[in-house]
Amino acid sequence: MKQLVLILFGFLITTGLASAQKKAVISSDSIVHDFGTIVENAGKVSHTFTIKNTGNAPLVITRVIASCGCTTPEWTKEPIAPGKTGEIKVTYNPAGRLGAFNKTISIYSNGKEGSFIMNIKGKVVEKQTE
Repeated sequence: MKQLVLILFGFLITTGLASAQKKAVISSDSIVHDFGTIVENAGKVSHTFTIKNTGNAPLVITRVIASCGCTTPEWTKEPIAPGKTGEIKVTYNPAGRLGAFNKTISIYSNGKEGSFIMNIKGKVVEKQTE
């Protein structure tokens, strides 16, 4: 009986370690995008971040939240296979927002506990009169 308990215990530990080693990992070569100077009435500006799954299980992005209603994220909805990439497209609306800006985009997934943070920044100016 004692030997059976030890065998079962060893099996559970081995199985637990094997499943714990399979996990998605979110990463990106660039986590900040600087739009530089943009003209307010020129309209919305967008940037697409490339994210990569550097883990060994599929990466699933569950939600993406921008720090302001002026910033709209779109993202890859299907799971990202290990070694493959996905996209986070961020669109900023400069209307009525003169001056410097720095917005945070929080990405929630199974690839990191908590959120993976990206930023966009720049400066909004009025259109120059000629």
